[in-house]
Amino acid sequence: MRWRDPATMWNEAVELLERADRLQRQFFQLEHGKQSQPNWAPPIDMFETGDELVIVAAVPGIPADQLQVGFEEETLVIRGRRPLLVPRDSAVVRRLEIPYGQFERRVALPAGRYQTGQQVLKDGCLVLTLNKLG
Repeated sequence: MRWRDPATMWNEAVELLERADRLQRQFFQLEHGKQSQPNWAPPIDMFETGDELVIVAAVPGIPADQLQVGFEEETLVIRGRRPLLVPRDSAVVRRLEIPYGQFERRVALPAGRYQTGQQVLKDGCLVLTLNKLG
């Protein structure tokens, strides 16, 4: 038997466990029709200028009609659903890293009042411009 560095073996084992955990979480949360609970949240970037707040949410593969944007008190809420593109019953899952199903992202906004400005879905990103009021 060939000698292997224990640190390398440990890193490989941790990586395999992380991938297995990610696969399990996503596989058991795949859509069975409409779900009531979100099971993932898209990453966002937030930029502030003197008169607006721009929020960019990474939502590739999500149709515009599956996106909802609203406010709940001082929180911006982005909701939607990414449909599974391949029917589960006709395919063997070899790797599943892209999250599917319901999602929700809550973004606490800086103090102030905002009005929804431009909303653009471009290159897989939802770009929201919130105009500062007063």
